[in-house]
Amino acid sequence: MHLDEAIAHCLSLPGVVEETPFGPEVLVYKVGGKMFALTDPNDVPPSINLKCDPERALTLRDRFRSIQPGYHMNKRHWNTVTLGGSLPDGLVRELIDHSHALVVAGLPAKERARLSTGSATD
Repeated sequence: MHLDEAIAHCLSLPGVVEETPFGPEVLVYKVGGKMFALTDPNDVPPSINLKCDPERALTLRDRFRSIQPGYHMNKRHWNTVTLGGSLPDGLVRELIDHSHALVVAGLPAKERARLSTGSATD
């Protein structure tokens, strides 16, 4: 999967906004004001940091060389996923969905309800 496809998938999820709180070079994807993905489009090779269940994060890191502990992140809860073809596109989409779902699960019930009904405003 190419970075532009990963970004498009992030933006297709309910309630997602793109922000640049760390400066113009780092794109951050949030839902309910909480970060679930971030990337620097200038990085070579391209990569994206995604939140992940801690046990699953370890399993993924053991299985795929392109998945490493989150760069500049809490390494227990974040992975850096290197893009560019070594991982199946479906897996990358599923990891983005998983990250989004983890953050949504931690939001207040009222915010989760707004997201599930599609009435969340950006």
